[in-house]
Amino acid sequence: MKTYSLTAEVIAEFLGTLVLVLFGDGVVAMVVLFSHGSPGEVVHGGFTNITLGWGLGVTMGCYIAGKISGAHLNPAVTIAVAVFRDFPWRKVGPYIAAQVAGGFVAAALVYWDYLPAFQAFDPGLDHTAGVFTTFPAFPQVPAAGLLDQVIGTALLVLLILAIIDDRNQAPGANLAPALIGLVVVAIGISFGGMHGYAINPARDFGPRLFTVVAGFRNNGLTDGSGVFWVPIAGPILGGILGAATYDFGVRRFLPASSTQ
Repeated sequence: MKTYSLTAEVIAEFLGTLVLVLFGDGVVAMVVLFSHGSPGEVVHGGFTNITLGWGLGVTMGCYIAGKISGAHLNPAVTIAVAVFRDFPWRKVGPYIAAQVAGGFVAAALVYWDYLPAFQAFDPGLDHTAGVFTTFPAFPQVPAAGLLDQVIGTALLVLLILAIIDDRNQAPGANLAPALIGLVVVAIGISFGGMHGYAINPARDFGPRLFTVVAGFRNNGLTDGSGVFWVPIAGPILGGILGAATYDFGVRRFLPASSTQ
């Protein structure tokens, strides 16, 4: 099996996450910025569009980065495989930095593309940071959003490990990204309401950093709400729990070889 340099892996993680967030933030921009048109004007979808856009974004990002870096595209995945799959800890920091940077640049590109719509819909940038980053449905109960992120990311990592495990009923490598994208759609449809469907610290924190730089007032980081930590801590904990659930609940019973 060909090995790649850390530089190549980091670039792949950056580009894969960039594409993931471009599609994800792009579809949210479509839905939010064009959802309150004048009477008779066509609006551009709703939450179903958002879940499909994020799922397709994950699929396309995986196809870009999969061969070179393994297409983690998510610090929760990177940390989980470092704990349970012998992924080198020396690579964890560079991978996460590349993922966050990809999310930041993607948010900047989406904002640049939709700038006239932002200027028309929210000229003060005081209520549209949610295009890029996530917020709790019930800010007075932060534990609810945290639980939501733990459950959603546990499902994500559990199912990713099941899909890519050649000791289990793994699909062909060319189908794995599509199935992982469908997992993201399923999680969004089922667990997308309580804290905005992050399940990925880089997908949330990279764009959140951009909203601070761009001057969005309701950014969750500098606005006094302090909600930024939930889609960081929740997914990391959930990823570890999901990996542990798969390894101790399923994988330990599987044969050492898929041919057995």
